Amino acid sequence: MKYSVLPGADLRLSKLAVGSMTFGEQTSRSETFDILDEAIAAGINLIDTAEMYPVYPRLETFGDSERLIGDFVRLRGCRDKVVVATKIASCNEIGIGASRLKWIRGGGQSLRFDFKNLSTAVHDSLKRLQMDYIDIIQLHWPERKVPLTDSIDYEYNEGEESWTPFEEVLGSLGRLIDQGLVRFVGISNETPWGLSKYLNLGLSNELPRPALTQNSYNLLNRTFDAGLAEISLREQCPLLAYSPLAGGRLTGKYLNNARPDGARYSVWPGPDGRYHNQGVNEAISKYSEIAARYNLTLTDMSWAFVLSRPFIASMILGVKHKSQLQKALASIDVRISEELKSEIDLVHQSNPNPAITGVLSHRIE
Repeated sequence: MKYSVLPGADLRLSKLAVGSMTFGEQTSRSETFDILDEAIAAGINLIDTAEMYPVYPRLETFGDSERLIGDFVRLRGCRDKVVVATKIASCNEIGIGASRLKWIRGGGQSLRFDFKNLSTAVHDSLKRLQMDYIDIIQLHWPERKVPLTDSIDYEYNEGEESWTPFEEVLGSLGRLIDQGLVRFVGISNETPWGLSKYLNLGLSNELPRPALTQNSYNLLNRTFDAGLAEISLREQCPLLAYSPLAGGRLTGKYLNNARPDGARYSVWPGPDGRYHNQGVNEAISKYSEIAARYNLTLTDMSWAFVLSRPFIASMILGVKHKSQLQKALASIDVRISEELKSEIDLVHQSNPNPAITGVLSHRIE
Protein backbone atom coordinates (compact mmCIF):
# COMPACT_ATOMS: atom_id res chain seq x y z
CA MET A 1 0.00 0.00 0.00
CA LYS A 2 1.08 3.55 -0.69
CA TYR A 3 0.41 6.45 1.65
CA SER A 4 0.22 10.22 1.73
CA VAL A 5 0.63 12.59 4.65
CA LEU A 6 -1.82 15.46 4.94
CA PRO A 7 0.03 18.80 4.93
CA GLY A 8 -0.14 20.45 8.33
CA ALA A 9 -1.77 17.40 9.88
CA ASP A 10 -0.17 14.49 11.63
CA LEU A 11 -2.23 12.07 9.60
CA ARG A 12 -1.05 9.34 7.25
CA LEU A 13 -3.65 8.18 4.72
CA SER A 14 -3.60 5.12 2.49
CA LYS A 15 -3.87 6.03 -1.19
CA LEU A 16 -6.90 3.77 -1.38
CA ALA A 17 -9.88 4.33 0.91
CA VAL A 18 -12.95 2.22 1.57
CA GLY A 19 -16.21 3.99 0.80
CA SER A 20 -19.21 2.82 2.79
CA MET A 21 -22.34 4.20 1.14
CA THR A 22 -23.55 0.69 0.23
CA PHE A 23 -22.93 -0.72 3.72
CA GLY A 24 -26.28 -1.68 5.21
CA GLU A 25 -28.16 -1.53 1.90
CA GLN A 26 -26.52 -3.26 -1.07
CA THR A 27 -23.76 -4.69 1.11
CA SER A 28 -24.70 -7.00 3.97
CA ARG A 29 -23.16 -7.03 7.42
CA SER A 30 -21.06 -10.13 6.72
CA GLU A 31 -19.86 -8.74 3.37
CA THR A 32 -19.06 -5.41 5.04
CA PHE A 33 -16.88 -7.18 7.59
CA ASP A 34 -15.16 -9.20 4.83
CA ILE A 35 -14.39 -6.01 2.90
CA LEU A 36 -12.99 -4.21 5.93
CA ASP A 37 -10.93 -7.23 7.01
CA GLU A 38 -9.42 -7.46 3.51
CA ALA A 39 -8.78 -3.71 3.39
CA ILE A 40 -6.96 -3.54 6.70
CA ALA A 41 -4.90 -6.62 5.88
CA ALA A 42 -3.80 -4.87 2.68
CA GLY A 43 -2.78 -1.70 4.54
CA ILE A 44 -5.81 0.47 3.80
CA ASN A 45 -6.48 2.65 6.82
CA LEU A 46 -8.99 5.25 5.59
CA ILE A 47 -12.72 4.54 5.85
CA ASP A 48 -15.07 7.18 4.47
CA THR A 49 -18.71 7.36 5.54
CA ALA A 50 -21.50 9.88 6.20
CA GLU A 51 -24.34 10.31 8.63
CA MET A 52 -26.89 9.97 5.77
CA TYR A 53 -25.51 6.64 4.48
CA PRO A 54 -26.38 4.13 3.15
CA VAL A 55 -27.83 5.26 -0.15
CA TYR A 56 -30.31 5.51 -1.66
CA PRO A 57 -31.09 7.37 1.63
CA ARG A 58 -34.22 6.44 3.53
CA LEU A 59 -35.49 6.48 7.09
CA GLU A 60 -35.38 2.72 7.51
CA THR A 61 -31.62 2.42 6.95
CA PHE A 62 -30.43 5.87 8.06
CA GLY A 63 -27.10 5.65 9.90
CA ASP A 64 -26.55 1.95 9.27
CA SER A 65 -23.25 2.48 7.44
CA GLU A 66 -21.75 4.17 10.50
CA ARG A 67 -23.24 1.50 12.78
CA LEU A 68 -21.63 -1.31 10.78
CA ILE A 69 -18.25 0.43 10.78
CA GLY A 70 -18.55 0.99 14.52
CA ASP A 71 -19.42 -2.66 15.15
CA PHE A 72 -16.48 -3.82 13.02
CA VAL A 73 -13.91 -1.56 14.69
CA ARG A 74 -15.14 -2.49 18.18
CA LEU A 75 -15.25 -6.23 17.54
CA ARG A 76 -11.89 -6.28 15.76
CA GLY A 77 -10.27 -3.93 18.29
CA CYS A 78 -8.63 -1.97 15.46
CA ARG A 79 -9.38 1.69 16.26
CA ASP A 80 -5.66 2.49 16.19
CA LYS A 81 -5.38 1.06 12.65
CA VAL A 82 -8.11 3.11 10.97
CA VAL A 83 -8.73 6.72 10.05
CA VAL A 84 -12.46 7.34 10.13
CA ALA A 85 -13.87 10.20 8.05
CA THR A 86 -17.57 10.98 8.16
CA LYS A 87 -19.74 13.79 6.79
CA ILE A 88 -22.44 16.13 8.08
CA ALA A 89 -25.44 16.70 5.79
CA SER A 90 -26.49 20.24 4.91
CA CYS A 91 -29.77 21.89 3.99
CA ASN A 92 -28.70 22.30 0.37
CA GLU A 93 -31.08 20.66 -2.09
CA ILE A 94 -29.64 17.28 -3.10
CA GLY A 95 -32.56 16.26 -5.23
CA ILE A 96 -33.81 13.20 -3.38
CA GLY A 97 -37.40 14.40 -3.38
CA ALA A 98 -39.75 16.35 -1.17
CA SER A 99 -38.70 14.54 1.99
CA ARG A 100 -35.45 16.51 2.12
CA LEU A 101 -33.88 14.13 4.65
CA LYS A 102 -36.52 14.77 7.33
CA TRP A 103 -35.15 11.91 9.40
CA ILE A 104 -31.88 13.82 9.94
CA ARG A 105 -32.46 16.46 12.64
CA GLY A 106 -35.78 17.43 11.05
CA GLY A 107 -34.39 17.83 7.53
CA GLY A 108 -34.60 20.81 5.19
CA GLN A 109 -33.57 24.15 6.65
CA SER A 110 -32.89 22.47 10.00
CA LEU A 111 -29.72 21.04 8.49
CA ARG A 112 -27.67 24.19 8.92
CA PHE A 113 -24.04 24.47 9.97
CA ASP A 114 -24.62 26.28 13.27
CA PHE A 115 -22.96 24.91 16.40
CA LYS A 116 -26.10 23.16 17.66
CA ASN A 117 -26.50 21.14 14.48
CA LEU A 118 -22.80 20.44 14.01
CA SER A 119 -22.47 19.32 17.63
CA THR A 120 -25.59 17.15 17.43
CA ALA A 121 -24.38 15.56 14.21
CA VAL A 122 -20.95 14.77 15.66
CA HIS A 123 -22.36 13.30 18.87
CA ASP A 124 -24.87 11.20 16.93
CA SER A 125 -22.15 9.90 14.59
CA LEU A 126 -19.89 9.08 17.53
CA LYS A 127 -22.72 7.10 19.12
CA ARG A 128 -23.33 5.11 15.94
CA LEU A 129 -19.60 4.61 15.40
CA GLN A 130 -19.08 3.69 19.09
CA MET A 131 -15.99 5.90 19.15
CA ASP A 132 -14.62 8.68 21.32
CA TYR A 133 -13.49 10.86 18.42
CA ILE A 134 -13.79 11.26 14.65
CA ASP A 135 -10.54 11.61 12.72
CA ILE A 136 -11.92 13.81 9.93
CA ILE A 137 -15.31 15.52 9.99
CA GLN A 138 -16.45 16.82 6.61
CA LEU A 139 -19.21 19.18 5.51
CA HIS A 140 -21.09 17.05 2.99
CA TRP A 141 -22.33 19.91 0.75
CA PRO A 142 -22.16 23.68 0.99
CA GLU A 143 -25.05 25.12 2.94
CA ARG A 144 -25.64 27.79 0.29
CA LYS A 145 -27.01 27.13 -3.19
CA VAL A 146 -24.20 26.15 -5.55
CA PRO A 147 -23.85 23.86 -8.59
CA LEU A 148 -23.72 20.28 -7.43
CA THR A 149 -22.26 17.28 -9.25
CA ASP A 150 -23.93 17.62 -12.65
CA SER A 151 -23.33 21.29 -13.35
CA ILE A 152 -20.60 23.91 -13.18
CA ASP A 153 -22.79 26.93 -13.89
CA TYR A 154 -23.41 29.20 -10.94
CA GLU A 155 -26.72 31.05 -10.97
CA TYR A 156 -27.05 34.05 -8.68
CA ASN A 157 -30.26 34.12 -6.66
CA GLU A 158 -30.96 37.57 -5.26
CA GLY A 159 -33.58 36.17 -2.91
CA GLU A 160 -31.37 33.38 -1.58
CA GLU A 161 -31.67 32.69 2.11
CA SER A 162 -28.62 33.44 4.21
CA TRP A 163 -26.25 30.72 5.27
CA THR A 164 -24.17 30.24 8.38
CA PRO A 165 -21.11 32.53 8.13
CA PHE A 166 -17.91 30.68 7.27
CA GLU A 167 -16.19 32.07 10.37
CA GLU A 168 -18.96 30.70 12.55
CA VAL A 169 -18.78 27.27 10.91
CA LEU A 170 -15.03 27.01 11.44
CA GLY A 171 -15.36 28.39 14.95
CA SER A 172 -17.93 25.72 15.82
CA LEU A 173 -15.75 22.99 14.35
CA GLY A 174 -12.84 24.38 16.34
CA ARG A 175 -14.87 24.00 19.53
CA LEU A 176 -15.50 20.35 18.68
CA ILE A 177 -11.78 19.88 18.10
CA ASP A 178 -11.03 21.54 21.46
CA GLN A 179 -13.48 19.14 23.09
CA GLY A 180 -11.50 16.22 21.69
CA LEU A 181 -14.44 14.97 19.59
CA VAL A 182 -12.86 15.72 16.20
CA ARG A 183 -9.24 15.74 15.03
CA PHE A 184 -9.34 17.38 11.60
CA VAL A 185 -11.77 19.17 9.31
CA GLY A 186 -12.56 18.42 5.67
CA ILE A 187 -14.70 20.14 3.04
CA SER A 188 -16.77 18.28 0.45
CA ASN A 189 -18.37 19.26 -2.87
CA GLU A 190 -17.22 22.87 -2.51
CA THR A 191 -16.67 25.51 -5.17
CA PRO A 192 -13.32 27.25 -5.74
CA TRP A 193 -14.61 30.34 -3.92
CA GLY A 194 -15.93 28.32 -0.99
CA LEU A 195 -12.78 26.27 -0.56
CA SER A 196 -10.59 29.39 -0.80
CA LYS A 197 -12.75 31.14 1.78
CA TYR A 198 -12.40 28.31 4.27
CA LEU A 199 -8.66 28.00 3.66
CA ASN A 200 -7.98 31.73 4.01
CA LEU A 201 -9.99 31.99 7.21
CA GLY A 202 -8.09 29.00 8.54
CA LEU A 203 -4.85 30.96 8.22
CA SER A 204 -5.99 33.51 10.78
CA ASN A 205 -8.21 33.95 13.81
CA GLU A 206 -7.04 30.63 15.26
CA LEU A 207 -9.66 28.78 13.25
CA PRO A 208 -9.17 25.19 12.02
CA ARG A 209 -7.96 24.92 8.44
CA PRO A 210 -9.44 22.22 6.17
CA ALA A 211 -6.99 19.34 5.83
CA LEU A 212 -8.55 18.02 2.62
CA THR A 213 -11.37 18.48 0.16
CA GLN A 214 -13.61 15.69 -1.12
CA ASN A 215 -15.01 15.98 -4.64
CA SER A 216 -15.97 13.71 -7.50
CA TYR A 217 -13.11 13.01 -9.90
CA ASN A 218 -12.96 10.56 -12.81
CA LEU A 219 -12.36 10.37 -16.56
CA LEU A 220 -15.91 11.55 -17.24
CA ASN A 221 -15.85 14.43 -14.77
CA ARG A 222 -12.58 16.36 -14.45
CA THR A 223 -14.16 19.67 -13.48
CA PHE A 224 -11.88 19.70 -10.42
CA ASP A 225 -9.03 20.47 -12.83
CA ALA A 226 -10.62 23.76 -13.92
CA GLY A 227 -10.51 25.74 -10.69
CA LEU A 228 -10.04 23.57 -7.63
CA ALA A 229 -6.84 21.77 -8.67
CA GLU A 230 -4.61 24.84 -8.47
CA ILE A 231 -6.06 25.78 -5.10
CA SER A 232 -5.59 22.23 -3.87
CA LEU A 233 -1.92 22.16 -4.86
CA ARG A 234 -0.84 25.69 -3.98
CA GLU A 235 -2.73 25.80 -0.69
CA GLN A 236 -1.80 22.22 0.23
CA CYS A 237 -5.35 20.96 0.62
CA PRO A 238 -5.32 17.64 -1.29
CA LEU A 239 -8.26 15.86 -2.84
CA LEU A 240 -10.03 12.84 -1.39
CA ALA A 241 -11.53 11.70 -4.70
CA TYR A 242 -14.86 9.93 -4.81
CA SER A 243 -16.59 8.15 -7.70
CA PRO A 244 -13.36 7.27 -9.57
CA LEU A 245 -15.34 4.78 -11.69
CA ALA A 246 -18.26 7.18 -12.26
CA GLY A 247 -20.69 5.03 -10.35
CA GLY A 248 -19.51 1.91 -12.17
CA ARG A 249 -19.84 3.33 -15.68
CA LEU A 250 -16.08 3.09 -16.17
CA THR A 251 -16.21 -0.65 -15.67
CA GLY A 252 -18.07 -0.91 -18.96
CA LYS A 253 -20.86 -2.96 -17.39
CA TYR A 254 -23.58 -0.50 -18.43
CA LEU A 255 -22.63 -0.35 -22.11
CA ASN A 256 -25.41 -0.90 -24.64
CA ASN A 257 -27.99 0.10 -22.00
CA ALA A 258 -27.27 -2.96 -19.85
CA ARG A 259 -28.61 -2.93 -16.28
CA PRO A 260 -26.85 -5.71 -14.35
CA ASP A 261 -28.74 -7.19 -11.40
CA GLY A 262 -27.84 -5.50 -8.12
CA ALA A 263 -25.80 -2.73 -9.76
CA ARG A 264 -26.24 0.87 -8.59
CA TYR A 265 -28.17 2.18 -11.55
CA SER A 266 -30.30 -0.93 -11.64
CA VAL A 267 -31.60 -0.48 -8.10
CA TRP A 268 -31.62 3.28 -7.49
CA PRO A 269 -34.85 5.12 -8.35
CA GLY A 270 -34.90 7.36 -11.38
CA PRO A 271 -32.46 7.80 -14.28
CA ASP A 272 -29.08 9.40 -13.61
CA GLY A 273 -28.46 11.63 -16.61
CA ARG A 274 -25.08 12.56 -15.21
CA TYR A 275 -23.55 9.25 -16.26
CA HIS A 276 -26.13 8.10 -18.79
CA ASN A 277 -26.10 10.28 -21.86
CA GLN A 278 -24.70 10.06 -25.37
CA GLY A 279 -21.54 12.02 -24.56
CA VAL A 280 -20.71 9.63 -21.72
CA ASN A 281 -21.32 6.60 -23.94
CA GLU A 282 -18.99 7.98 -26.62
CA ALA A 283 -16.26 8.80 -24.11
CA ILE A 284 -16.43 5.35 -22.50
CA SER A 285 -16.11 3.67 -25.89
CA LYS A 286 -12.99 5.70 -26.71
CA TYR A 287 -11.43 5.15 -23.31
CA SER A 288 -12.12 1.42 -23.63
CA GLU A 289 -10.24 1.33 -26.93
CA ILE A 290 -7.28 3.16 -25.41
CA ALA A 291 -7.14 0.81 -22.43
CA ALA A 292 -7.17 -2.22 -24.72
CA ARG A 293 -4.24 -0.87 -26.74
CA TYR A 294 -2.21 -0.62 -23.54
CA ASN A 295 -3.28 -4.08 -22.35
CA LEU A 296 -5.27 -2.60 -19.48
CA THR A 297 -8.84 -3.00 -18.39
CA LEU A 298 -10.92 0.16 -18.51
CA THR A 299 -11.36 -0.13 -14.75
CA ASP A 300 -7.63 -0.33 -14.05
CA MET A 301 -6.88 2.60 -16.36
CA SER A 302 -9.60 4.68 -14.72
CA TRP A 303 -8.31 4.03 -11.21
CA ALA A 304 -4.69 4.57 -12.22
CA PHE A 305 -5.49 7.88 -13.90
CA VAL A 306 -7.07 9.27 -10.73
CA LEU A 307 -4.15 8.09 -8.58
CA SER A 308 -1.67 9.67 -10.99
CA ARG A 309 -2.95 13.20 -10.40
CA PRO A 310 -0.60 15.32 -8.26
CA PHE A 311 -3.34 16.66 -5.97
CA ILE A 312 -4.69 13.29 -4.81
CA ALA A 313 -4.48 12.38 -1.13
CA SER A 314 -6.55 9.23 -1.46
CA MET A 315 -9.13 7.62 -3.74
CA ILE A 316 -12.40 6.26 -2.36
CA LEU A 317 -13.39 2.81 -3.59
CA GLY A 318 -17.14 2.28 -3.62
CA VAL A 319 -16.96 -1.48 -3.30
CA LYS A 320 -20.04 -3.60 -2.62
CA HIS A 321 -18.20 -6.95 -2.54
CA LYS A 322 -14.78 -8.16 -1.44
CA SER A 323 -13.96 -9.27 -4.98
CA GLN A 324 -14.19 -5.66 -6.17
CA LEU A 325 -11.74 -4.56 -3.49
CA GLN A 326 -9.34 -7.32 -4.49
CA LYS A 327 -9.37 -6.06 -8.09
CA ALA A 328 -8.61 -2.53 -6.89
CA LEU A 329 -5.70 -3.73 -4.76
CA ALA A 330 -4.24 -5.58 -7.72
CA SER A 331 -4.32 -2.45 -9.85
CA ILE A 332 -2.53 -0.05 -7.53
CA ASP A 333 0.81 -0.47 -9.32
CA VAL A 334 -0.60 0.40 -12.75
CA ARG A 335 1.25 3.40 -14.20
CA ILE A 336 -0.03 6.07 -16.54
CA SER A 337 2.78 6.80 -19.01
CA GLU A 338 3.09 10.17 -20.71
CA GLU A 339 2.02 8.54 -23.96
CA LEU A 340 -1.10 7.06 -22.36
CA LYS A 341 -1.90 10.33 -20.63
CA SER A 342 -1.67 12.15 -23.95
CA GLU A 343 -4.22 9.80 -25.49
CA ILE A 344 -6.53 10.21 -22.51
CA ASP A 345 -6.22 13.99 -22.74
CA LEU A 346 -7.10 13.96 -26.44
CA VAL A 347 -10.41 12.26 -25.65
CA HIS A 348 -11.02 14.68 -22.80
CA GLN A 349 -10.34 17.70 -25.03
CA SER A 350 -12.69 16.45 -27.74
CA ASN A 351 -15.45 15.54 -25.27
CA PRO A 352 -14.78 17.38 -22.00
CA ASN A 353 -16.60 16.34 -18.86
CA PRO A 354 -19.61 14.63 -20.47
CA ALA A 355 -20.93 13.69 -17.03
CA ILE A 356 -21.96 17.27 -16.29
CA THR A 357 -24.19 17.62 -19.33
CA GLY A 358 -27.04 15.29 -18.38
CA VAL A 359 -30.29 16.07 -16.57
CA LEU A 360 -29.87 14.71 -13.07
CA SER A 361 -32.81 13.45 -11.08
CA HIS A 362 -30.94 12.98 -7.81
CA ARG A 363 -27.65 13.97 -6.22
CA ILE A 364 -26.52 11.66 -3.46
CA GLU A 365 -22.74 11.24 -3.46
